[in-house]
Amino acid sequence: MSRIQSRFASLRKQGRKGLIPYITAGDPTPALTVPLMQALVEVGADILELGVPFSDPMADGPVNQRSSERALANGVGLADVIGMVRGFRDHDAETPVVLMGYANPIEAMGGEKFLAAAASAGVDGVIVVDYPPEEAAPFAALAKSGGIDPIFLLAPTSTPDRIQEVARIGAGYLYYVSLKGVTGAASLDLTDVAKRIPLLRAATQLPIGVGFGIRDAQSARRVAEIADAVVIGSRIIQEIEAAGPEQAVARVRDLIRPIRAALDA
Repeated sequence: MSRIQSRFASLRKQGRKGLIPYITAGDPTPALTVPLMQALVEVGADILELGVPFSDPMADGPVNQRSSERALANGVGLADVIGMVRGFRDHDAETPVVLMGYANPIEAMGGEKFLAAAASAGVDGVIVVDYPPEEAAPFAALAKSGGIDPIFLLAPTSTPDRIQEVARIGAGYLYYVSLKGVTGAASLDLTDVAKRIPLLRAATQLPIGVGFGIRDAQSARRVAEIADAVVIGSRIIQEIEAAGPEQAVARVRDLIRPIRAALDA
């Protein structure tokens, strides 16, 4: 059982919902990535999503795009991100870490080399936004063979065939994108999410995490009523951007603490 699977099993046993925050590796500075990861765990994160900086992040809105630009300006690449996970593992052997990014850096490194390095560093899952599940079966199988869960996105527009394909080759959890558009682009439509979740549950036994559009304790709690976990990213990046390096860790703690409390209420 992977760390991700174990974490969701523990959450189910406790009757709790998962909190999955996202930050971009290297933003606002490379030196702050591991402290930010540690701070997120301290205030109740169950799984961490660590973004791999990329110059053309097609699923990301302006907020997350700027975080990638800052990280790239800081010289952070895929190998550096893997090194940050290794540094995090020096202090935390339990919290699952998922790398989220795009195909280009992985293809440049080589899929097999990337997965071997990621597994060695302690990565538990990987989301490659622009790997279509219909074409990603070999990558998913290779990831699984190395102990890494391949996690795929589904959206309001996903067809029944694509849902079935993700259910077949995915692992860890299923990431449901709650809106049509990019990260941070619109308000959450919980009615539509509530209609779609039963369709996903009929196709897969994977836990379902919902992201895109969750911005505060109230929206997180509403999503947690129908999903297994909530994913929050753009709102955290906004806080980091506004705070600057000196206050980023403290501000992120203050943002996440009431969200965790709302999920547990």
